[in-house]
Amino acid sequence: VAICDHEEQRREEKTRQKHLKWAQFPFEKSLEDFDTTESVSISKRQISQLRACDWLDQTFNLVLLGPPGVGKTHLAIGLGLEAIDQGKQVAFVSMGELITLLKTEEYVRKSAIRLRRIRQADLVVIDDMMFMAMETREANLFFQLVSDLYEKSSIILTSNKGPDSWGKMLGDQGIATAILDRLLHRCEVIHLNGESHRMKHRESVFM
Repeated sequence: VAICDHEEQRREEKTRQKHLKWAQFPFEKSLEDFDTTESVSISKRQISQLRACDWLDQTFNLVLLGPPGVGKTHLAIGLGLEAIDQGKQVAFVSMGELITLLKTEEYVRKSAIRLRRIRQADLVVIDDMMFMAMETREANLFFQLVSDLYEKSSIILTSNKGPDSWGKMLGDQGIATAILDRLLHRCEVIHLNGESHRMKHRESVFM
């Protein structure tokens, strides 16, 4: 029995290492290291509810808002690591890199492979959403990806700009509305420099 258990553990660790490699986190920081005293907007209780990853099974999205340095990326990566520990496939990508991948998918094999993993992931973390304005073609490609992931994968977005200003950044109000419609359909919006903000008339992850 001990040998079987050891074999099982070895297999699980091998799978975990593979999923970690696929995730491509820029660094690894766990939820244990996330300081809730620094951020008045999210409590330890809420973090432990997020850690349970039930929201992933319901394909909920999370939008983490706030200025630089409040721990948005740390929280997103911590949740990504938890998801991997629970056997989920995770992909991490910055918005700038994602746009490059989408624009080169048709003729760069590496981009095509990376995007295939992103589309197959249970959780996709998109870091630094809307840090720069997009051209119409870029906004269209991003909309296609969001549509591919819609109700199939959960998305965590980090951004220092609220959804109300994304229209300007996307350069096309129609595309912005369509993207927001899909992203915010089942979503928790958390302001990391203020209160956790529930989208009106939406279900919440937190009880």
